[in-house]
Amino acid sequence: MSLAPDAAAPAPLFELDRATVIRGSVRVLSDLTLSIPLGQHTVILGPNGCGKSTFIKLINRELYPLAREGQAPVKVFGLRRWNVAELRTRLGVVTSDLTRNLQEMPQLRVEDAVVTGFFSSFVIPPHCEVDARMRAQARRALAAVEATALAEREVAELSTGEMRRVLIARALVHQPEALLLDEPTAGLDLIAQRHFLELLRDLARQGITLVLVTHHLEEIVPEFQRVILLRAGDVMADGAPDDILTSENLSAAYGGPLQVRREGGRFVLGLD
Repeated sequence: MSLAPDAAAPAPLFELDRATVIRGSVRVLSDLTLSIPLGQHTVILGPNGCGKSTFIKLINRELYPLAREGQAPVKVFGLRRWNVAELRTRLGVVTSDLTRNLQEMPQLRVEDAVVTGFFSSFVIPPHCEVDARMRAQARRALAAVEATALAEREVAELSTGEMRRVLIARALVHQPEALLLDEPTAGLDLIAQRHFLELLRDLARQGITLVLVTHHLEEIVPEFQRVILLRAGDVMADGAPDDILTSENLSAAYGGPLQVRREGGRFVLGLD
């Protein structure tokens, strides 16, 4: 059974309109403008320091761009202002920060960790009741990522690959329209990485919009339709993967000679 919601007339998923972020004395993003529509699987690619992490923090409301003429230059689902808890019902976010936060919770069971996704918290708040519907949806989400066997284990004892699946399940409990993923295969071994990328392909085929933030070309599965290449806080190139993922573009973005090749439908980056 698909976890994707019923189709509806979509607003753009993310819109940045000349967004500028300054941290200390460094201009991290400089008048960044881009729009990602719901339904378009998109990769935001670039080297460390290009602005990828700042993009995620803008969406999570961990950072705020400079205001311009009284208007916030960031929209999510067409809205400039939103309640983060309500936003999580439409947008699931998977970052490495979540792994650390959940694994620090003492004796937290996997199923309970998935249930915390309903509360946008790392524990089940004492004043909140977990009903049978939440438990059923948590088990359904674990089944969707082939992690049912993990339900009774403690989060702190999971491997990196197991934890990634739990984070995806946690993000899916609301049946979101989109997932924002920050370098999801970091720390996985080759087999776990392969299994995880197959999971992403399955989610994309279900109709859940994927937005992948990465600097790893091997994470770009064939379902991705668009690549936004960032350099120094701005868009360097934007288009279809075959047009953007060239040796010339990647060498310019990463500041050194690189060679891009195709292997079995995937892109591979190596030194020239």
